[in-house]
Formats: sequence, structure tokens, C-alpha cells
Amino acid sequence: MTFQPAKIPWQDRPEDSRDIMWRYSANPIISRYAIPTSNSIFNSAVVPFEDGFAGVFRCDNKAVQMNIFAGFSKDGINWEINHDPIDMKAGNTEMIESDYKYDPRVAFIEDRYWITWCNGYHGPTIGIAYTFDFKEFFQCENAFLPFNRNGVLFPEKINGKYAMLSRPSDNGHTPFGDIYISYSPDMKYWGEHRCVMKVAPFEDSAWQCTKIGAGPVPIKTEEGWLLFYHGVINTCRGFRYSMGASLLDLEDPSKVLYRTKPYLLAPAELYELTGDIPNVVFPCAALSEGDKVTVYYGAADTVVAIAFGYISEIIDFMKKNSL
Repeated sequence: MTFQPAKIPWQDRPEDSRDIMWRYSANPIISRYAIPTSNSIFNSAVVPFEDGFAGVFRCDNKAVQMNIFAGFSKDGINWEINHDPIDMKAGNTEMIESDYKYDPRVAFIEDRYWITWCNGYHGPTIGIAYTFDFKEFFQCENAFLPFNRNGVLFPEKINGKYAMLSRPSDNGHTPFGDIYISYSPDMKYWGEHRCVMKVAPFEDSAWQCTKIGAGPVPIKTEEGWLLFYHGVINTCRGFRYSMGASLLDLEDPSKVLYRTKPYLLAPAELYELTGDIPNVVFPCAALSEGDKVTVYYGAADTVVAIAFGYISEIIDFMKKNSL
């Protein structure tokens, strides 16, 4: 069966806005109680699928157990999320132990959809699984030793190898973190770890001076890989998460060509400022169509929201306002 790709969710920039990225006027698109057991639904991944969209959603239940759930949508805004978490089968390993799963990303590479998430195995590390239909999921070996978070795959091989961004961390609310890249010949064994981006000096760009982490799967453009990422500042009221972007070299993504000095989106609306964890904008997925990009982000660790922009404008803004 041949499917026509669905149009990505989109809303034109408000006439009175000069922002590089702007929010959907009907945010949030997924409420914290969208399924019967959920306490919150946030930090989730979305991809085009058949004649609509599929997603993997972080749903913390009312015991605040963290797990990932599959869902489907025709328009990318109205979602039907399964009421039961994903039941993993063995993929390239029999060891599919997991104490928790959260903050998924999804990348389509070659013939299947690959899911990465923060996996609980004696502390947080990067879990990997694949699916063809978002109904059966096959869990693979963890990519790294604990402790690690924000594992994000590139949507194609780099010089013949799978490539993944991640952020080595600790076992708690990590007060540090830089972005690294690692490579694998088979999605099982990972190595060739290289530093990509470090936190910014406080006096240069304070919103990203405490820790940074990769967000959505990078978007390939003629000028480089467009990577949205989150940056954190530690304030007198705790961590504040905002969103920026960088442009990575196409052939060697460990090379940063440009990186936003100002943020693109920071907590400002009520659903970003208040929730289980206040002051959080946490991007996890991006859909592109021509020059348009729609970014899905978790707001206040409670709900899912979306924002819009033009890729050419974002890259131009980066070049003019780069660290």
C-alpha cells in the first residue's frame, strides 16, 4: 500500500511577532491526563508514519513510574496514545532489563524506526530498540555504561556508521553535561567517542552555562546538520531549561559550524512556567517540510507543546548570533 505523506502541523507566524520561533496558539497539544493512568505526558518523540504520524511518549503514571507508550495521529496534533506501555521483545540481545524508561527519541534509518531513550540499568543509560510498525518493538543492547542521557541518533549513517549524540552524566539531577558523539558499525557496539559541544561560559550565554543536551533527531540541510538542543542555567529557583540550535558539519558532525548565543525558545507561557517541574522547555522531536520545521517539546515536565519556524531563518539567525 502506498501512503501519501501527511502535512506537518503548521501555523503561520503571528503578525505582531518578530520571534525566530513561535508557539502554537492552542498549546499544549497533549494534556497530562490524556490516558487514564497518567500523571504527566511530556518529552516525547514524533515521526511521519504511513498517512499520518506515530509517536513514542513519555507517560509517568500516578505512582510516578516512568515508561514509554506508542501513539498515532492523523494530523500530528490530536493523538491516540495506547493505554499500556510498550512491551519490548528481545532484539540483538536477551538482556532487556529496565527499571524505567523516559525521554524517547525516534529516527527512521534505512528500513526501520529506531527508538532511543534514557534506560534504567543500574542508573540511567541509553536504551535502543527498533520497530517497523509501532506495534512490535525489539530492544537491543544498551549503548553505553551508566551514566548517560539524551541519546539521539542521526537519521542516516555517517561514513558508513551509525552515529549517536549523548550526554554523559551522573545518577541524579546532573549539575553538568556536554554533548558527545559516538559511532557504531552495527547498533550494538559503540566507540570513537568525541566531544561535540561544551556548556557556554556564564558571561557569554548564561542560559546554557550549566548543561546542554541534544534534542530532536538532527535535520540534514545543505549547510549542515541542524540540531536543536536544550540548555540549562542553575538559578536561585533551580534549573531553567531553554532551547537553542547548532549547525554541525555534514561529514564530521563533531565539528560545530554555528551555535545560537541567544536562545530560540525559553519558558514564558503558563504551561512552561508551572507544572511538576517549573521553567522547562525540552525539545525531543522535529518535523520538517521544505523550509518549515515543527518542534515538539515537553513543557514543565507535564505536557507536550509545539513551536514553529523556518529552517533558513534559524540558520541565518545562528550565523548572525553565534557563540
